[in-house]
Amino acid sequence: MPQRTDRPSSAAPALWGYAAVRAVGLAVLAVAAAVAGEDALHRLKGRWDSVWYVRIAENGYGHEVTLPDGGVHSDLAFFPLLPALERGLSEVLRIDAATAGLVVSWTASLAAAWGIYAVGERVAGRRAGVVLAVLWGVYPTAFVQSMAYTETLFTAFAAWSLYAVLRDRWIGAGALCVGAGLTRPSAAALVAALGITALVTVVRERRVTARMAVGVLLAPMGWLGYVVFVAVRRGSATAYFEVQAAWGNSVDGGVALARFVWRNLTGPVPLAGVGLCAALALVGWVAWLCVRQRQPLPVLVYTLGVVVVSLVGAAYFGSRPRLMMPAFPLLLPAAVALARLRDRTVVLVLAGLASASAAYGAFTLLGAGPP
Repeated sequence: MPQRTDRPSSAAPALWGYAAVRAVGLAVLAVAAAVAGEDALHRLKGRWDSVWYVRIAENGYGHEVTLPDGGVHSDLAFFPLLPALERGLSEVLRIDAATAGLVVSWTASLAAAWGIYAVGERVAGRRAGVVLAVLWGVYPTAFVQSMAYTETLFTAFAAWSLYAVLRDRWIGAGALCVGAGLTRPSAAALVAALGITALVTVVRERRVTARMAVGVLLAPMGWLGYVVFVAVRRGSATAYFEVQAAWGNSVDGGVALARFVWRNLTGPVPLAGVGLCAALALVGWVAWLCVRQRQPLPVLVYTLGVVVVSLVGAAYFGSRPRLMMPAFPLLLPAAVALARLRDRTVVLVLAGLASASAAYGAFTLLGAGPP
């Protein structure tokens, strides 16, 4: 009898491989931080968005920062599940909320790697699933997976929700989507994946099952619930979107991105603009490979949805690779190609990628940021 994908014994190679490449990243950061006289743990749990999550965990919502130009950054821009887990874990384990954030993130990273393996195994086979999980661990901005950020928690929910859909477990998929929706706004892509898949299934089979209906109705409740919470708190139906716009995260259809690329192309160092164009072209090409690979509909819709959400906002350009990181099926074409090679070649390639990712992570975390 073949092993079930959702059992730890089946996923062990993926989990060990993922843990190994992330350990390389942490080791390189520790050494680089020691040489620079910096605190590596502080870089992982005490800077940028991590500080906002800890403040929410400790004091609840209500904190605002007024910028020199008069703009206001509100903590309502941050979804509630991570700070809620930080608060609960800090009380149970008697640790500070920042450390609790790392515990949540590191635990969720293993759950995410397991879910990524499960999806990869179901779509392309066990070997490709293992490689896919490890590739996600050497993604250029994979250092964020070791920070007290929401990327690992969200990806864990998303991967297991997609796996549930692939196994026709609609209620479980919807419940996991609720968790994703309480974690990050990009859960909209996962909601779309479930909704479109259900619609296509209904059209093809000309029937609606009760489980499917419940799952689809559940899916948006996390994201929608938080948007409603902000609306009630601020007394405005569009309050959440106004808060995001104040942070510079409004949806502009990609106008800000196009302007940024154009400024670099016409600036003093046009090579930077050429590099940006090449990077965007690479994303487009990989997305096309996913389509040609005929990935299952929910996986494909989710992947393209996360990519679109990451590109159509007016967010800081440097954060876009991080925002795109939960779109792990983008790595599936590469995982399938690598899985065809000999073990020694695969190990060498992944080791090289792990080293490059670790070096970039240490450089970024010890720099000015933000990631």
